[in-house]
Amino acid sequence: MSAAGTLSTDPTETVNLWPGVPPGGQNVHLTTQIVDHSPDALRPADRYVFNIGTPLFTVFRPAHPNGTAVLIAPGGGYFRIVIDREGIETARWLNACGVTAFMLRYRLPHEGWANGQDVPLQDAQRAVRLIRAGAEKFAINPAKLGILGFSAGGHLAASLATRYDAKVYEPVDKADTIDPRPTFAGLMYAATAMSIPGACAGRVGSDPSPAQCNTRSLDKLVTENTPPCFIAMAADDPVVPPFENGFAMYRSLQAAKVKSELHIFEGGGHGFGISRAAGSTCASWPDLFLAWIKGHGFITA
Repeated sequence: MSAAGTLSTDPTETVNLWPGVPPGGQNVHLTTQIVDHSPDALRPADRYVFNIGTPLFTVFRPAHPNGTAVLIAPGGGYFRIVIDREGIETARWLNACGVTAFMLRYRLPHEGWANGQDVPLQDAQRAVRLIRAGAEKFAINPAKLGILGFSAGGHLAASLATRYDAKVYEPVDKADTIDPRPTFAGLMYAATAMSIPGACAGRVGSDPSPAQCNTRSLDKLVTENTPPCFIAMAADDPVVPPFENGFAMYRSLQAAKVKSELHIFEGGGHGFGISRAAGSTCASWPDLFLAWIKGHGFITA
């Protein structure tokens, strides 16, 4: 591993989201830090990143692209971003299915940005716009671009699905005229219910008001225009309770007649991703998600 925390196997094609200082960053000076907290040097890397002053996405190209694309939003509680087990693992699996993947390194609310609660959504909207603007270069169909988020990244994915049209930053170039609504959204153990005591602080601020939390409860923001959603969680998740989050989101989606699917696995806890799900029933989620996007025609090849 290099001094910068990168591996020789990491892809090198990256795209910075903003041409200059990101929105609200005039007084922000951060040096990106990557930490590997794998318990054993012989085990696969388990890195996380924070101090994100330059948000970007990393491009993972499949050998045989089918035109479908997915923006990956890894989790980390909005205090860090998990690189390997929710980002790179997912991207490599999508590539094996012919899907082009874009791993998002979004800014974190507590790192000094003005309107910090909006910076993850600013970055997600901007990423979708840039990917669609570069559709020919990336060999994708811009009408088949979804988002797949985990934990806090799942909250971000649900935010984009329900608040894609929210004006959270001023346009900076022609790309910002492009629609940022994702074609579909995968919400993996996503914290969507901010009305739960203590759940809101990482997303809104250190001392949010009940009104602030209520407006960030994404199940309350679902409309008929929300894109189709796939939701998967574990019943024994101690961090994101399924009833208050997955069930509530699914109920709102169904009430709005939005195409949606919900899976609650018996076990798996929180943060199971792909490799950590091995040996548990939740290990079937990638196949279920793939079948779901194929069933809706988001993959046609």
